[in-house]
Amino acid sequence: MIPRFGPPPGRRAYRLRPGAYALLIRDGSALLTFQQAPEPEFQLPGGGIDPGESALAALHREVREETGWTIGSARRLGAYRRFCYMPDYEFWAEKLCSVWIARPIARLGLPGEPGHEAHWLPLPRVEALLPDPGSRAFVRAALRRLAE
Repeated sequence: MIPRFGPPPGRRAYRLRPGAYALLIRDGSALLTFQQAPEPEFQLPGGGIDPGESALAALHREVREETGWTIGSARRLGAYRRFCYMPDYEFWAEKLCSVWIARPIARLGLPGEPGHEAHWLPLPRVEALLPDPGSRAFVRAALRRLAE
């Protein structure tokens, strides 16, 4: 069973929105995306999987768009669901989020996604900066495993 984080679904129609997101670790820091709108917030880099696209291909594309970096050694950690309104797309979504851990390899340039910035942050600060409880849970579990 895929865990659900956040509020339960309401009485409305939801559109399934699969996505791939990455915890990107290098030298004791994590590479996060800071998105200006609709709410200014830090996020794990990633986003929607396009029709016909694999989760891994979407992960590489989204990380490049949101951070300007390429990645390698991606390993899937798991998946979770959350129900939310997506103001950028103006619909309610059942987000099916696959979470990966990967290593940033090379910076190709600035983020290509408007309103996004790439930030390196110390690993101990990452969990507290993420507003999404599913992302926080996967970061917490991954960092616990790395510390063992």
